[in-house]
Amino acid sequence: MRTRSKGLAALLALLGVTAFLSPAEATSASPPPPAPERIEVKRLPLPPTAPSNESGSCTRVVNPRGTGCVAAGWSSGLRTGGFLPGGRLVTANVTFVGAPAAPDPASVYSGSQLIAVRTDGKTFPNGDAWKCLTCGIPPENRQGMNADISYPQPFADGRRVLWGTNVLDCGPHRLASPDCTPARLRVYPIRWNTSADGSGAGTTIRELRLHPDQVHLGFNATTVTAGRFDQYGYFARLAFDPSPDTGTPRAPRYDLEKVTRLFDATTTEQPVHVDPEAPSRLVFDASVPSVGELRGFSKDGREVFYVGFPAESSNMDLMAADLRTGRVRRVTADPGYTDPVDSSPDDRWIVALDTRGSDRMTFLSGMTGVPPITDLLSTSAVSSVRNNGDRRFFQPYLIDREGDRGRYRGQRLNYANTSPDWNAGADPRWSPDGTAVAYHERLVSAPSCGGANPLPCPASREPGGRRTRLMLAELVDRDPVRTRPVKPVSDRVRWGTPYVPGSAVPERAYPPQGTYTLRGKASGGAKADIVWDEARTGVQTVSLRYTRYSDDGRTFLDGTESVTRVSHSSTLTTLDWYSDLVKTGRSGQVLATKKTGADGFHLTIDLWETVFRATGTLTTTVGGRTYTQPANGT
Repeated sequence: MRTRSKGLAALLALLGVTAFLSPAEATSASPPPPAPERIEVKRLPLPPTAPSNESGSCTRVVNPRGTGCVAAGWSSGLRTGGFLPGGRLVTANVTFVGAPAAPDPASVYSGSQLIAVRTDGKTFPNGDAWKCLTCGIPPENRQGMNADISYPQPFADGRRVLWGTNVLDCGPHRLASPDCTPARLRVYPIRWNTSADGSGAGTTIRELRLHPDQVHLGFNATTVTAGRFDQYGYFARLAFDPSPDTGTPRAPRYDLEKVTRLFDATTTEQPVHVDPEAPSRLVFDASVPSVGELRGFSKDGREVFYVGFPAESSNMDLMAADLRTGRVRRVTADPGYTDPVDSSPDDRWIVALDTRGSDRMTFLSGMTGVPPITDLLSTSAVSSVRNNGDRRFFQPYLIDREGDRGRYRGQRLNYANTSPDWNAGADPRWSPDGTAVAYHERLVSAPSCGGANPLPCPASREPGGRRTRLMLAELVDRDPVRTRPVKPVSDRVRWGTPYVPGSAVPERAYPPQGTYTLRGKASGGAKADIVWDEARTGVQTVSLRYTRYSDDGRTFLDGTESVTRVSHSSTLTTLDWYSDLVKTGRSGQVLATKKTGADGFHLTIDLWETVFRATGTLTTTVGGRTYTQPANGT
C-alpha cells in the first residue's frame, strides 16, 4: 500500500506500533510490513449524561429536547454496534436513566436501548446527533424478546439489526428514516431448539455474529462436563417463523436451522493427541481446527475467526479456519491476548482489540516457541488474566492480512491516547467503505481501582463524568473500497458435526494418562507426563522436560515445566505452576528464560469475574527485558 520508511523504528515508537521480536520471526519470508499511516481519532456524540440514576433526574435543563440521558458508570451499557449502510451512522447500545415517569413523552428514554449515531457531524431533524431506535416499542411488538441485546450488527438491507439474541426489524422502512417509528418496529427472538420433540425455550446462546451472506450466523454455547466449563462454536441458518407451533415463545421468531457444531467428535486427533502409529509419542498439530469461542467471519464469508487451542504455550491468539476446507490460519502472534476482531470490507486488514503494549500477559506468554502442552489444562485460566474485573487492557490495533511478523505488530489506532486507564471494549467495527473504524472505550473504575486496590481511580473528563465514550478512528489517507454482496454459503461445514436436537454434548479428547515423548520439528524433544484426576474426569497435571527442543532449528528449549489444575467450581480454578525454562540460540546465547520462585506460582481466578489473585512468582525474561506478574487485584 505504501513504501516502508527508512526511519521505521522511530516512527513505530511514535505511532504506538509494538515491536516484540523473536529470533525465529526475524527471519520470516513473509512480505515486508506496511508503513504506519495517519489516523485521526474523534469522539462521537452521545446523549447527555444523567446527574444520577434517580427517576426524573434527566430534566429539560440537562437535555432541552427531552430525548433522554445516559448512565455515567463503567457498566453503563455502552457497546459499539456496526454501521448502517452508507457509513454515516453507527449503532450503539446505551442505558438511559433518569427519565421522568409516564405519561411524560420522555419516559420512553429508559433502560437499555439501541441508538444510531451520526459520524459526519450532522444531526437528525430534531437537532440531535443521535436517534434512539428502540425507545417506545410497544410490548405487543416485542413478544418473547430475549434479554441479551449485545453486539448490535445491522443487516445490509438497513432495515434489520442482529441485536444480541434478537432481530430488530422495521419492515420495509430503513431504520434511520423518519418512517421507522417505534410502532412499526418489531423485535423477534432467536431460538435454538435443543430438545428432540421441539418443546421448551431452547438453549441459551451467546456471542452471536452475523455471517456476511445475511442468512447464516455463528454463535457459542457453554457447557459443564464433569464439573468443568467448556464452550463450543456453532454455525447455523436463520429462518423466520411467523407462527411457530412448537417450543416457546409461541410468537413470531427466528429459528436456528441446519446447525453445525464446529468440532469433529469422530476423531481423537485434536491439536494435542497421541500418534496413532506410535502410542508413546505425543503430537501437536496446529492445523487442526479447535474453536473455543467463535468471534466472527471474514467479509468474503469464507473464514470463521475464533479463539481456541493456542499455537504457542499460554499465547492466546486469534485464529481463522476456512468454512469449506477447515484450513487453519494463525491471524495474530503477539504474546498479548486478543479476541474482539473485525475484518476490513476487502479482507486485507483486521482491527483487533489486544492487550499487546500493556505487557499484561507477557510474564506467561513472552517466551515464544514453547509447544502448548501444559495448555491442555491451563488455557481457560490463562485467558482470564486478560482482564481484572472492571478493568480492561485492550487497545485497538490495525494489522494487515499477513499478520504479526518480525518487528511488525500492527499499528495502534489510538496511538495519541497515552493513558493506560482508557481501554477498548468489544467489538470494533469497520465502516462499509473501509476508511474508518468505530469502537468504544471504558475508564477503569472501582472496585478495580481505589479503596483497598493499589491502583488509584482516575477522574473522568467526559461530559457529566461519564466513564465510557464512543470513538471513531478515521484512516485519512485511504481510498474507499467497494465490495460485492456475498452469495449464501453452504449450510454444511464438512469439518464440523451436524447438530441433532436432544443429542449429548461431546467431550473433547485428551491424551490418556501416561508418559510420552514429544519430538521437535527440527531437533531435540521433550518427555511429557500426563496425569488425570482420581475420578478420570480430566487432565490434572502436565509435566515436561525439554532437551534441545527446536521447531525451527534456530532456537533451542531446555528445562522443565509443570502445571497442576485444581477446580473449585466449573469456573473457579487454581493453577499450581513450576517453571524453569531456558531458550538459547545456535551459539548458545540465552534468548529467554521463564522461571518460577522456589515455591512456584499459584494462580486462582474465576473465568467470569477475572480478578487476578496469585501467590509466588512467575518471571519471564526476553532479550534482557524482564516481565513479572501483576499485583493482586490490578
